[in-house]
Amino acid sequence: MLQQNSYSFTSFIFFSSVEVGKHLYWKIGNYDVHGQVFIVSWMVISLLLILAFVGTRDLERIPSKLQNFMEFILEFLQDIAKNQIGEHEYRAWLPYISTIFLFILGSNWAGALIPWKLISLPEGELAAPTNDINTTVALSLLTSLAYFYAGLSKNGLGYFLRYVEPTPVLLPINILEDFTKPLSLSFRLFGNILADELVVSVFTLLVPIFIPLPVMILGLFASSIQALIFSTLSAAYIGEALEGHGEH
Repeated sequence: MLQQNSYSFTSFIFFSSVEVGKHLYWKIGNYDVHGQVFIVSWMVISLLLILAFVGTRDLERIPSKLQNFMEFILEFLQDIAKNQIGEHEYRAWLPYISTIFLFILGSNWAGALIPWKLISLPEGELAAPTNDINTTVALSLLTSLAYFYAGLSKNGLGYFLRYVEPTPVLLPINILEDFTKPLSLSFRLFGNILADELVVSVFTLLVPIFIPLPVMILGLFASSIQALIFSTLSAAYIGEALEGHGEH
């Protein structure tokens, strides 16, 4: 009984995976792929693409309610990128920051709003993609690649001078910082989404109707904040990498 109800974490070192409960696996060659993560991810991506297509296919000078909503989202995302990256360079990175924010927000809300437990699978159960640490680590590593690319594309090899600024004594700490950035991003998002879904599940089992509703509303707010934090930090890291270290 304890074995069935416990949540077990596999050991991991940086790139390895963590499992929570049981998963539906798809066998692709020599790899085991978490099927439920891909299913919900594709649903979220499809919904975002449909919303983007419908909201922008017939733009008008006097915008409709949907066009107003889409423009509000665009301005909001522009503000995030502009404030963190800078007035002159944010446009090139706006698509990445926007994609990260919308995907995480959609994934978090999918886990908070949709009763996935009602859909039975041969093994495991559907949940928010961000409830799986493999997803959050992948998103964090994308951000790491993005800010390394940003720094190298602007400053060339002079980008690596940042590791010895303001003094070479800080070299080990500056290198360690680049490892801790993706780790902190991934575990913060994973931990908060997992904790939220566990709390809602426990309250649903104890008091099935009224008590979970305030918790779910709070979960929607927390999920939105997590998407905002992740995208803002990603933009901040990119903006930091774009600073002119090679010019000093």
